[in-house]
Amino acid sequence: MSLSEANSEVDQAFTRKTLRGQTYENTFGGATSFLRRRYTKDLSGVDIAVTGVPFDQAVTNRTGTRFGPRAIREASALQTADAPYGWGYDALEVLDIIDYGDLAFDYAMVPEFPGRLTEHIRTILAADVSSVVLGGDHYISFPILKAYAEKFGPMSLLQFDAHTDTWEDDNMDRIDHGTMFYKAIKLGLIDPARSVQVGIRTTVPDPMGMNIIDAREVHERGPVETAKKIKKILGDHPTYLSFDIDGLDPAYAPGTGTPVWGGLSSGQASIILRDLAGINIKGGDIVEVSPPYDTTGATAIAGAHVATALICLLGWDKRDR
Repeated sequence: MSLSEANSEVDQAFTRKTLRGQTYENTFGGATSFLRRRYTKDLSGVDIAVTGVPFDQAVTNRTGTRFGPRAIREASALQTADAPYGWGYDALEVLDIIDYGDLAFDYAMVPEFPGRLTEHIRTILAADVSSVVLGGDHYISFPILKAYAEKFGPMSLLQFDAHTDTWEDDNMDRIDHGTMFYKAIKLGLIDPARSVQVGIRTTVPDPMGMNIIDAREVHERGPVETAKKIKKILGDHPTYLSFDIDGLDPAYAPGTGTPVWGGLSSGQASIILRDLAGINIKGGDIVEVSPPYDTTGATAIAGAHVATALICLLGWDKRDR
């Protein structure tokens, strides 16, 4: 691209002519869609739809993740001019990616929220498009998994987190970001024997049959061997990847509601995600980014990189097309 073309780019979220390619508009200006992809509800010919779910009414500690999708989109502007590093292919040139916008819901009608989110994801999956969801608190993974399990059957869950989120709760109508995977297992949405929780560093009475690679094991084993162990457990089973930003240590991601020390570094997480290339991933989310607790923006930047890694993983089998 010529310098004059680069200088004339603005608001690519609306003016982009193609769903592929880099963007060179100023990082500090313009409409902040994710990676400057086109904002559209048209799923025709799309590979991946990035969508925001600004919901944080299920948290047990500090609110603020409703601002996560907007912050992650803004942070993603730092990545738009180059191919994602270290993947060996340029997902932005290979894949047709859109920003599908946010889920619309009535914040005062919380009981209606889960059904609206499941239907939102159903619409995307019905078009044979993968979703990458920007949260929002971690409860959102539960309604999303319902849509994925309907299409693919019981999923392998690959979860990066400080907490297992499997605390006992048999009231399926309760909306809680610490119990949704207990419910997902009970409802058969997740196959725990072929699922992995990475970075755990809080006590849970019953792991519900899930495979746990806690934070200490990651530190001792290292990210490369950790990725190998994860891939062995997942096999070729359809996988949903959920990345709670508190899987990272608070030194790398302070902007979250329930931070726990001793977590993964951003370097460890990036290597693990890269070395997971080839898993049978169907979709994913990045959750619990809470901008009010991080004035530096580092947490949102980490979240944007995770979402980009999800895109690269989803596009791995399409990289040579």
